Amino acid sequence: MAFGVHHIEIWVADLDSARRHWSWLLVRLGWSVDQEWNGGMSWTCGDAYLVITRPPALSGDAHDRRLPGINHVARHGGSAADVDRIVGEAIGHGWSSLDADRYPHAGGPDHYAAYLENEAGFKVEVVGAS
Repeated sequence: MAFGVHHIEIWVADLDSARRHWSWLLVRLGWSVDQEWNGGMSWTCGDAYLVITRPPALSGDAHDRRLPGINHVARHGGSAADVDRIVGEAIGHGWSSLDADRYPHAGGPDHYAAYLENEAGFKVEVVGAS
């Protein structure tokens, strides 16, 4: 039996904005667009997939990563130079850099990573190879 992530589903209030932000970042990180439909979109990477959707059962209109639940998704970003390029491009694609004053070692001296947040408050950690 294989173990690992099967899929991640993220519910969003603003689907158009989420499509722009997530599509750029995921494709940049090596994911491929898999499906698009009126209420969402999905990307694949290996056997895993990630979905963003605005389902009818959504009970709120804002995301807060500081509330109980998932705080962020972390993805491999390639080499340190690859992570640097992603950070340099991120602002033009709706992502801001968290902890920019401590980049790239906000997670500690031996951890090379970028912490990005989109306008909806979703956080992604892009980790460089050690």
